[in-house]
Amino acid sequence: MRRYLPSGVEVHVTRLRMTGPHHVPLAELLPRIEEATRALDDAHCDAIVFNCTASSMEAGLAGEERVLATMRAATQAAVATTATATLAALRALGMRRVALFSPYVAETHAHEVAFLAEAGVEVVGGECLGLRGGDEYLQVQPSEWLQRVVQATPPAAEGVFLSCTNIHAPPVIEPLERALERPVVASNQAVLWHALRACCVHTRVTGLGRLFELDREPATIAI
Repeated sequence: MRRYLPSGVEVHVTRLRMTGPHHVPLAELLPRIEEATRALDDAHCDAIVFNCTASSMEAGLAGEERVLATMRAATQAAVATTATATLAALRALGMRRVALFSPYVAETHAHEVAFLAEAGVEVVGGECLGLRGGDEYLQVQPSEWLQRVVQATPPAAEGVFLSCTNIHAPPVIEPLERALERPVVASNQAVLWHALRACCVHTRVTGLGRLFELDREPATIAI
């Protein structure tokens, strides 16, 4: 994400052990999210994001609201999750029917399909790669994502959602938009867009597609 930051913007990061063998139910994850939020609040961040697509969508809209409520109790900064940012991006681009592509196993992919459906976004195609964790996700090269998405995006899709914060998605956003002639939303792209606008930074970032050509605030998310 740092490659695309406008001048004068800095990213602070704290990590959570919460995936793979460290996966826990949301109720057990919330205290970790609260502690991480407080740590970033100590750095006087203007916007704080729980940046994991699958974890922020896993428990549905109600679960995501629990995450946001936990974060709001820990900071005065603007808060969001990857799910928040993704829905804002999809709505800003008018994408109600999408092709969903992810590196996940089928169960995790299905959770995201269900989350998007609950939020009013229909998944009409795409695929999941069935990979088991972040190390495997990172082995998928941008060229493979480009080929898979071009081949498997159906005409019914108004655009593409390329899900996961731990894949090489940014380099393929604009090539995909040119090839498909439709908008593409990717997890880290959506988070950066949403967070910058929460900080009142409306700089057009090159290389990240149509989303950054929109000169408006993120849509309000009704949860």
